[in-house]
Amino acid sequence: MRYPPGRSGPERTGADRGGDGMDGSGGHRAVPHTADVRIEAWGATREECLAQAVAGLVGCFADLSGARPRAVRRLRPTGRSDDELLAALLEDVLFRLDVHGEVPVEAAAERTEGGLEVRLSVTGLDSVEITGAVPKAVSWNELHLSPAPSGWSCAATVDV
Repeated sequence: MRYPPGRSGPERTGADRGGDGMDGSGGHRAVPHTADVRIEAWGATREECLAQAVAGLVGCFADLSGARPRAVRRLRPTGRSDDELLAALLEDVLFRLDVHGEVPVEAAAERTEGGLEVRLSVTGLDSVEITGAVPKAVSWNELHLSPAPSGWSCAATVDV
């Protein structure tokens, strides 16, 4: 995996800069994985954790420094379980990337009466610096989204 200039290891954001990463504030990190990338994210709520997972997915291949959103997209991922919900959301992001060339600059999720709504502020793939292999799919192997002692945590492996 290639890292942006000045970085020599996995991206560490939010609470991951110190402690156990689960102090109630959200964050994410990308961890090298054999031929793939493993994304780990956490947040005080399930929705914050999901938004951090989107940021972690994008952070594994793009530098968003200076990127400005061009549009807002609303997604309503569905799943019979929290794990399926995580997979559906990340697959929706990869679909928008592959088909429409859109990269989320910001993500926010909120619980609605009908399930979950995710708001993605997006920009064009041509507007960001590509720093790694663009993910192609989400693996079901070791995928999880679940409550944690200090909020929620999730992890997904993405094929690159």
